[in-house]
Amino acid sequence: MRWTNVKLIFAREVRDQLRDRRTLFMVAILPLLLYPALGIGMAQMMMLFREQPRTVVILGADDLPADPPLLVGDRLAARWFDDSPDEASKLLVITDRSRDEAAVHEPPHRPGEAEALLATAREIRAQLDERDRLAQQLAAVEPSARRDQLQARLDALDARLSDVFARSRIEVLIVVPPGFGRALAAIDRQLSGGRAADGAPVEFRPLRPVRNRANEKSLIAYNRLKAALDAWWDELREERFTQAGLPRQFAAPISADPIDLAKDEQLSAGLWSKLLPALLVMMALTGAFYPSIDMAAGEKERGTMETLLICPARRSEIVLGKFLTVLGFSSSTALLNLASMGLTGKYMASVTGGSALERLGSLQPPPLASLVWVVVLLLPLSALFGSLCLALATFARSSKEGQYYLTPLLMVTMGITIFCISPGVEIDPFKSIMPVMGPALLVREVLSAPGDARPLVYAIPVLVTSVGYSLLALWWAIEQFSREEVLFREAERFELRLWLRHLLRDKEPTPSFTEAGFCFVLIMLLQFAALSFLRQFQGPDRLVRVLMIQQIATVAAPALLMGVLLTTDFARTFRLRLPPWRILAVAAVLPLALHPLTNELLHLLLRLEWLPPIPDWLHEALGRLRERDIPLWQVLLAIAVVPAVCEELAFRGLILSGFSRSGRTWLPIVLSAVLFGIVHLIPQQVFNASLLGLVLGLLVLRSGSLLPAIVFHVIYNGLNVVRWRLDPAVLTRGPLEWFASVEGGEVHYRWPTLVICGVVAAVLLRWLVRAPNRQERLTGTAAGPDSRSPAAAADPAFADEPAIGVGSSP
Repeated sequence: MRWTNVKLIFAREVRDQLRDRRTLFMVAILPLLLYPALGIGMAQMMMLFREQPRTVVILGADDLPADPPLLVGDRLAARWFDDSPDEASKLLVITDRSRDEAAVHEPPHRPGEAEALLATAREIRAQLDERDRLAQQLAAVEPSARRDQLQARLDALDARLSDVFARSRIEVLIVVPPGFGRALAAIDRQLSGGRAADGAPVEFRPLRPVRNRANEKSLIAYNRLKAALDAWWDELREERFTQAGLPRQFAAPISADPIDLAKDEQLSAGLWSKLLPALLVMMALTGAFYPSIDMAAGEKERGTMETLLICPARRSEIVLGKFLTVLGFSSSTALLNLASMGLTGKYMASVTGGSALERLGSLQPPPLASLVWVVVLLLPLSALFGSLCLALATFARSSKEGQYYLTPLLMVTMGITIFCISPGVEIDPFKSIMPVMGPALLVREVLSAPGDARPLVYAIPVLVTSVGYSLLALWWAIEQFSREEVLFREAERFELRLWLRHLLRDKEPTPSFTEAGFCFVLIMLLQFAALSFLRQFQGPDRLVRVLMIQQIATVAAPALLMGVLLTTDFARTFRLRLPPWRILAVAAVLPLALHPLTNELLHLLLRLEWLPPIPDWLHEALGRLRERDIPLWQVLLAIAVVPAVCEELAFRGLILSGFSRSGRTWLPIVLSAVLFGIVHLIPQQVFNASLLGLVLGLLVLRSGSLLPAIVFHVIYNGLNVVRWRLDPAVLTRGPLEWFASVEGGEVHYRWPTLVICGVVAAVLLRWLVRAPNRQERLTGTAAGPDSRSPAAAADPAFADEPAIGVGSSP
């Protein structure tokens, strides 16, 4: 790596980007102008536009008490809107008061429209009274044909009421029951004199609001009206308590105005912790979006890619120079956007007195230490997005196609961002190692609690994993840039009919890298669709059947179908050959050694709370599989045999064969292992399956056969089943006392067992790693049998074996 070349390419790309007015505008000028323009526009709209009043009709207004008054003219009294008295002007009240009491100042409706609304309201009130009568009759009737008739009439009446209310221009209707004011006066007399004159209790019926939840205008009007009615009723109630000789505070034993101990800096910290992480992620991605397209796909369109490639610089140096340019623009865009938004928000809060922004606090900037952590975490985020965008843009044929490739990345990032800003999501060891999620959650925790060092415990795993993801993405970008078929791909027209014909006619012996990736996506979609079906099992027997059907239908079937339709050599694709006996023996012994080690490692992670707890429905399913009424052979078949065959056909069969077309040894193993872990969905299974997937892939590539992986898989899963069904006391008595112990109902292996298993596993894995690889001959990339390595040619254990019942195409 010659850093002089990297520096020259970096300087070239930065100059080109700074000369591009579009890129410069998107990265530097737009952030500085966008937020102030939005703030000015919002302030102008707040001053120039007023919300249209919502119509509220009150029937029986003459029965409302005069003191305290609910209405003043055609408006609700402003005193009932304590927080913002101007809310009263946003509710237009139409009542059936007498003309000499109404005192309407400025009727907003056309002549006669108020009378039409009142007529509709009276019709609705009559139907409501009819509904009450039907409901009373229905409650008094025993289940019978008469009850069904009443219920049908009630449903029909509800439908008519809904239609009438929806056609009217009434947002909210308040029906005051007859005698409401007289009932309150009678209650006053009771409170002052002890009881009513005749000794009978006062019949009191509350106000009755009518609204339409499906209408947003009705919801807005009802929420405003309800706040005013609650304040008015609190005043009425407190006056009655005073008349009864009780303190006014007795009406509300819990204060409606709690003591708020939040400081201005804490309010600001809470606001920044909600806004900054989301904006940091999105702006870092947006800043990498356009420069990546211009420096990769744009180079192809302008015809300057060939000129760049003939310069005396390696491909990795060219990519690194472009990557540093994207990293700089991504970081700058995010920081400029955040600074512009913060200054605009602080200014808006200072000029909009009494607004919601002012009530959020002083909006003072976060402390310097928090801002330093924001910048530190921004760098790996920008590096990850820059590498991914550069790799995808390199793969694209044109700038337009590059935008198509990068849009899904933007959508996925938006989904992760929305998840991170949810109040119920907190950082934990598992989330701290997730890409994008870890830095976003750590930024939120650092900003929400300035000066608190507890969130910084996750700084090391967040930074280490983020840097690792960035390096992996950068390696992928270098790989894309090193392939001539990617750099010099020409634009082509896509026609579905011709593409399907080409796919089915021009087959190859084994699947391609893309077909292997598509198979994984298809399996994931089917697994996700089957997840809800799996949780609806009833009874242990049905669970066993459902598990087997799910494995066959969602894992094995897609791989087998793609192998039949898209390849010409079924046996080579799925490695249906007899393996060397040595590797088959290793495959039988290795799970016995690895099972105690992986089991204890998983228990350790659970004790450290690095992984989220196992879902309740999975606990329930495992509990049913442990029941003695299910035969052991059925559980072994559903948990060990069927998953082993199905998953190996998919992941070590078609998917590993497709990934092996890259010509590398460890890349297909690692990729298939990671995908094998992801498809298990449950975090505990994801971790274990990814580790075991490395061993399974190594077994297949070293043996050239799928059988060792199936044997390993069956034995490993079978050990889990036996451990579930076996009485733990058996392993802790007599000569096996040194082997294991039981803690909290769980089997734990003792240290002598772990040491022996570790030594055996290390020896076997070392032998596997050093064993010759049969990948080239089985995938057809070698010229012939003489292309084997010297070790493979000298070892009789690696002699050619016949295919298992399936012929090979030439």
